Amino acid sequence: MVYINRIEHFNAAHRLYNPNWSEEKNKEVFGPCANINWHGHNFELIVTVKGEPDPDTGFVIDLKVLGDIIKREVIEKVDHKNLNLDVEFMRGKMASCEIFIMEIWKILERALRDVSEAHLHQLRLYETPKNFVDYYGE
Repeated sequence: MVYINRIEHFNAAHRLYNPNWSEEKNKEVFGPCANINWHGHNFELIVTVKGEPDPDTGFVIDLKVLGDIIKREVIEKVDHKNLNLDVEFMRGKMASCEIFIMEIWKILERALRDVSEAHLHQLRLYETPKNFVDYYGE
């Protein structure tokens, strides 16, 4: 089994906020991330796919094809956007990195299925250089 990685970068704003809670409780739980005027990050998304190399090309997946899928299905929808307001697949969901990465998984898993024998293995989303989440579709 061979694992292929692709890194993409995007910028986005969000707010961590539970509408069922008071402003005070949101500030207590989420701190500055509950800022009513939003806050932003320079995100890094690492997409890992796995599979056996094709005997004719030697590729698990053509990295240009993988990059195009990630850009079309995710980056173009989230880059320089507000995750809470502008991103359709995040509507009505908590804009935490944990929920965000799970929604990205659903999108990429479907898109890959249509073009490749490769399977999505892992997503890693860096919110800051110190904070990141991993997701394996489980």
